[in-house]
Amino acid sequence: MILDLLQLTPLQIVFSVLIIFLAYTVKGLSGFGSGLIAIPLLAFMFPLTFVVPVLGLLSYSGTLMQSFHLRKQVAWSDMLPLIPFSLLGIVIAIWLLVNVDANSLILALGIFVLMYAIYSLLPLSVHAGGRKWAVLAGSCGGMVGALFGTGGPFYVVYLKMRQLDKAQFRATIAMIFLVDGGARMTGYALNGLFTSQVLWMIAILMPVLFLGMYVGHHLHIKIDQKRFNQVISALLMVSGVMLIVKATSV
Repeated sequence: MILDLLQLTPLQIVFSVLIIFLAYTVKGLSGFGSGLIAIPLLAFMFPLTFVVPVLGLLSYSGTLMQSFHLRKQVAWSDMLPLIPFSLLGIVIAIWLLVNVDANSLILALGIFVLMYAIYSLLPLSVHAGGRKWAVLAGSCGGMVGALFGTGGPFYVVYLKMRQLDKAQFRATIAMIFLVDGGARMTGYALNGLFTSQVLWMIAILMPVLFLGMYVGHHLHIKIDQKRFNQVISALLMVSGVMLIVKATSV
């Protein structure tokens, strides 16, 4: 009956569960953005207008709890300049998500994932920078986040430029995701992207998310962080190339 409501095959459900489990186990292990792993892989099976709202609402549940607990450590003076530009990016992105051809979006996602994977493998250092960079970081973070659910890297680079300490960084990025994510969820809802199919899929995958996070946090193995990040970057590179091939071969 649930499969009929979802209009998905058992194989699609199984692959979705495995992908979400992998993405959130990795996040539990390293704090790495789960969307960057899950969305490119899910995009091989589903349209982005289905994948992005599902991942957005799944991730937002964890963001609500984290941002509430860390609210006293937020660097508001560094965060607030981001918000207007992030909201502008979100508005533009949701219009693109609803109105632009699906293959064009897949191609754009593939290019973004490939470029991010290459960037993450380069030995680049982030230097200190002023709050003027909030214009670029907010616009790009909001737009890419709403389109592909993966706008975090832009916010991370900006906060690193602001040279926050570890506690401030963690609290501020969580609060950014709370505001950014809330605006995205509102935009998706207003544009009818939270269909019954999306909501049923979220209900199925939510326990998988918590299981993956639990496993990631409690794996008693030592992992070389640099090598681990290289493996993830290689996975993203392959995903990006395959998405580009998929979009251009139709």
